[in-house]
Amino acid sequence: MTSSDRALAVLDTDTGTWNRHPWGEIHARAENVAARICADGTPAVGLVGEPTAEFIAAIPGAFLAGAAVSILPGPVRGADPKRWARATMERFAGVGVRTVFSHGSHLRELSGVESALAVHDIGAVAHPRRSSTHTGMVTGTGAAVLQGTAGSTGTPRTAQLSHEAVLANIGALVERVGVTDADCGHSWLPLYHDMGLSFLLTHALAGADLWQAPTSAFSSSPFGWITWLTESRASITAAPNMAYNIIGKYAGLVSEADLSNLRFALNGGEPVDCDGSRTFATEMARFGLSPAALAPSYGLAESNCAVAVPRPGGGLLVDEIQIVTDDGGHRRKHAVLGEAIPGMQIRIAPNEQFNADVADREVGEVQIRGTSMMSGYLGEQSIEPQNWFPTGDIGYFLDGRLVICGRAKEIITVAGRNIFPTEIENVAARVDGVRAGAVVAVGTDGPAARPGLVIAAEFKGADEPAARTALVELIASECGVVPADVVFMRPGSLPRTSSGKLRRLEVKRNLEGAGQ
Repeated sequence: MTSSDRALAVLDTDTGTWNRHPWGEIHARAENVAARICADGTPAVGLVGEPTAEFIAAIPGAFLAGAAVSILPGPVRGADPKRWARATMERFAGVGVRTVFSHGSHLRELSGVESALAVHDIGAVAHPRRSSTHTGMVTGTGAAVLQGTAGSTGTPRTAQLSHEAVLANIGALVERVGVTDADCGHSWLPLYHDMGLSFLLTHALAGADLWQAPTSAFSSSPFGWITWLTESRASITAAPNMAYNIIGKYAGLVSEADLSNLRFALNGGEPVDCDGSRTFATEMARFGLSPAALAPSYGLAESNCAVAVPRPGGGLLVDEIQIVTDDGGHRRKHAVLGEAIPGMQIRIAPNEQFNADVADREVGEVQIRGTSMMSGYLGEQSIEPQNWFPTGDIGYFLDGRLVICGRAKEIITVAGRNIFPTEIENVAARVDGVRAGAVVAVGTDGPAARPGLVIAAEFKGADEPAARTALVELIASECGVVPADVVFMRPGSLPRTSSGKLRRLEVKRNLEGAGQ
């Protein structure tokens, strides 16, 4: 950061302008944060707020002080601010945080909570003036990042990531993607999510330009992402599958763009929809996007973020496998996600339950280990570095590259056949009125829901019966299974994690328990 002449640019949502801050300035701000942390003597700090220069500087500031950093989200739409503030302070206290940095309305609410935690205005602490180099360290926890897990299939936990593991992971990303100071990255990913934080740190480590927008700016106007990629002339970006699908599905709304500089567009954080990704690539090709830029990847919070990332220039590779059934079967598409990044290892633990209905592939549970791994979940037993970590994901290798089928906990079994929710959800989202990224497929057997495959989808349209009929016919034709029921819901009603992932198991419980 101190040797780079590149900069961090942050979006001012009030004016729509980008404010440029050289990395050297961000480092000076970080030193001021480190001095404040050392003065407080806190081993762990919490961050809540929008990605301003001051807020972002607090992250390396914690590292400079030897403290762990925990970043939590602001309140979701419709939440009671005071309840959110109390819950957030309790979460911070629960992971050992003693000092919290925030700004704006978040700061006001957090400061109003009666708590033993110190709350500071990051705008005042992370000022750019620094007359001497910061020295000194707190007695830390041994962790650099306290990363909350998604909790999409169970209770959220906190992964403890050491300084060495964080550096190993972002260093491996720099190497695999080939990030240099000639690159420019663009992100609107939340910094409390492992993918957003890693994207930021990767560009800081490489000394590359980075344009960072608040996630709320994308949520309010998804096509702003295309405008920002054009304005920044970004060569690298990252987003979850949902974002690529939205842009591809409604690409007709884009009239002007220039994506010719984009060489690496990482798709991660959730299962990759092969057809949706192809649509994005096809539609954006008229604006100069090379299909070779697509980079479907795999990672999880327990490994800091990245596990398998493809080499640049490969584009979207799709593996079609034959699913064996009594009626002859059908074909299923999966994205090929690349090889393990440097320092990480992946293996497939064979499991006959998942392998029985798949032809010509050795399917099993994905297990990982390596230099990016967490030391353990907070409050639980430490993980030995040489031990394999079971991810709960089901997959296989294709020529040494990882393919993910889905999560073991979410598998739907109908008439003895294993069905992964994403293959149903991606097809269902093509029906008019069904919101992309807002479909959940579950298997139910509770008294209040029909047993079998049930699809819950957010719907915005005038003719529900026609849409329901079209959805059932499409699923039956393309996935080889007839839904037992289709439940349409109002937009925004499906439960999600703080990072936006759908909570499938909660939907399943709600459907099975409705009316009890």
